Amino acid sequence: METETNDPAAWPSSTRHPGIDHVLPSESLKALAHPLRVQIYDELSTYGPFTASMLAERLGETSGATSYHLRQLERAGLVQEDTTRGKGRERWWERRPGSIAIPDARTLPPGSAERLAVKLVEDEWYRSREQNFREFLAEGEGVFGPDWLDIATSDTITLRLTPDQLHGLVTDIDVVLQKYIRAYKRTPTPGSRPVQVHINAFPLVRGEATDATAPKEAP
Repeated sequence: METETNDPAAWPSSTRHPGIDHVLPSESLKALAHPLRVQIYDELSTYGPFTASMLAERLGETSGATSYHLRQLERAGLVQEDTTRGKGRERWWERRPGSIAIPDARTLPPGSAERLAVKLVEDEWYRSREQNFREFLAEGEGVFGPDWLDIATSDTITLRLTPDQLHGLVTDIDVVLQKYIRAYKRTPTPGSRPVQVHINAFPLVRGEATDATAPKEAP
């Protein structure tokens, strides 16, 4: 699932989260399925427009490499030139507006190019998530003041839910997220910073289903 961020699609179409504009078609998915392209797309999604040279410096690459991959992403309809910036031959790039999702791998043939592309993009997105969070844990205290550090949070909550109850929980969360996306995504408040919200809601593989005869906890 991806709602204005970079998360893979997790629900079939019948339970698709609100706020997702479209699932990437095959050609766009395969165009994105390159580690550096995913990194470039992440940088533009998270931090805003950059030139190829600026992206090269941020990602430790050459400007020739970032320029090439930006053109491939442009052909796939994933990024576009920001014509409000730049002078002369200097080109600024931004991600195209709107949220996206990648296909559910279960719907793709095993070993197919599309399924391998989904796996690559998923792996890169989760790597980026983990890196961002580890950077905050390691460096956040030296970068942010108490006004940020006192409210940043990482919670782990374990519940026992049915699939319908989990769907209800995720839908309720989406309602709140959409409220903030509509209010601040396009019109950020002065003094605001990029804030990344990670929400993982999934059944535990090693968990057992609740027995229908198990006693219920007292209220």
